[in-house]
Amino acid sequence: MSGFSQGGALALYSALTFPQKLAGVVGLSCWIPLNSSFPAAKKTPDTLPILQCHGDCDPVVPYKWGQMTASKLKTLLKDVEFKSYRGLMHTSSDEELRDVRQFIHKHLPSQ
Repeated sequence: MSGFSQGGALALYSALTFPQKLAGVVGLSCWIPLNSSFPAAKKTPDTLPILQCHGDCDPVVPYKWGQMTASKLKTLLKDVEFKSYRGLMHTSSDEELRDVRQFIHKHLPSQ
């Protein structure tokens, strides 16, 4: 499950409240909505891997929201990685997409 901006917020919230095991979640330039409802609303296993990426110059979703989300996620789950991208605004970069690719290859079983 993955998403960018509001789509990433939806992906994070949906994954945290989904009771079955998922391969992982990628959230780009996003935040966790209704964060005060956690940990009570959490239904996902503690082992859900999450990659959260955020540019440090994002004018739409402030970088500090990304940092606060990562801190909250780390209290709920065992495998949360937060990656920052220097000078990146509310967009993606080649470096970020390489990190996403590595995460997918690591957590999605090959066929």
